[in-house]
Amino acid sequence: MLAFIKQPWPWYVAGPLIGLVIPTLLILGNKSFGISSSLRHICAACIPANIPFFTYDWKKQVWNLFFVGGIFLGGLIAILFLANPEPIAVNPELVKELADYGITNYQALVPSDIMNWPSLFTLKGFILMVLGGFLVGFGTRYAGGCTSGHAIMGLSTLQWPSLIATICFMIGGFIMANLILPYILSL
Repeated sequence: MLAFIKQPWPWYVAGPLIGLVIPTLLILGNKSFGISSSLRHICAACIPANIPFFTYDWKKQVWNLFFVGGIFLGGLIAILFLANPEPIAVNPELVKELADYGITNYQALVPSDIMNWPSLFTLKGFILMVLGGFLVGFGTRYAGGCTSGHAIMGLSTLQWPSLIATICFMIGGFIMANLILPYILSL
């Protein structure tokens, strides 16, 4: 059983399991799925200031905080007890392309050649980690939700804004991966 849990699950198992989250949430209390809203709930719970954006009854959304806590706990269990000691399989064409940019160490999920504390203080590291993080946060707020909220919950409930947001996410990801990221990596 442990060997089954440790291996990657195929799309035809993981996809329907993720898809079943939506009707379950709707049946159990007309709740919407999304991760980015949990940060707002945490701020509303922890910041006693009278900021209008954080002044609402966050306790009605406490289930979302438990959900995010479960994601964190699941990740911790996976790293501590279910980690695969084998190196990550990377497509040979991607290995060659990354080597052209000086990225050769990707034994973890994140390439440590560019994602580490010392590189945070370089132009490339600042752009990738700080500016990139800001843009993800800004985009999530501007779009009214994150990719999980729009692409999983919004599309399954036939929301037109979620279709537009998901299309924009895909276009933005394509532009970033194929046009902007190669330029940044070559700095």
